[in-house]
Amino acid sequence: MGPDVSPGPLTPPPDRASFPPARPPQGRWRELFEVVLVAVVAALFVRTFLVQAFVVPSGSMEPTVLPGDHLLVNKFVFAPHGRWLSGLLPYRSIRRGDVFVFKFPQNPSQDFIKRVVGLPSDLVFIRGRRVLVNGVPETRSRNASEGPGERTGPLRVPPDAYFALGDNRDSSWDSRFWGAVPAANVKGRALAIYWSIASPAGGSGNPLSRLADFVRRTRWMRSFRLVR
Repeated sequence: MGPDVSPGPLTPPPDRASFPPARPPQGRWRELFEVVLVAVVAALFVRTFLVQAFVVPSGSMEPTVLPGDHLLVNKFVFAPHGRWLSGLLPYRSIRRGDVFVFKFPQNPSQDFIKRVVGLPSDLVFIRGRRVLVNGVPETRSRNASEGPGERTGPLRVPPDAYFALGDNRDSSWDSRFWGAVPAANVKGRALAIYWSIASPAGGSGNPLSRLADFVRRTRWMRSFRLVR
């Protein structure tokens, strides 16, 4: 018989001091707050400098853009930039034919969407259906009816400004009436339609019927369409 072994653990219990202390609950709340804060800052950065969503309220740009179209606007493409940023992001100058969003010169709290027709120093001349820019016909602006009141110019676009027209000139409040758009008012280039929905016909109904009406009014074929 070997020597008696006293009952008990064969190895000494670990020292509790060697284990890391349990994280207090407030530490988890702090981590959650940091994640939310980073997400908010990132969203604000994207909205301020890169891309912003806009909703089109009127038909001044039909048929290119319809009322109820939800647009993504590229805010950095026309923004002032340094030489080192030009190698990272696709900056470029505004061109004739661009569809852009800008602050309305007479009320900067309102955003307008139009098409660039005249660049700085261009000569714009409108007679009825005809739009001439430096003597060359411009065809993007359409749906204009012949009439004695449709007469603009010839006028010279000021420096650092753009002459803007709606594609649907019969229903467009544009540079023909309030002048050119200052370059400082430009917010960005209309990039794409991510969602489009027609105006409701009215009425309430139960939630199921409202959901069916929502699905019916959505213009699914216009989703993710580029604005040109």
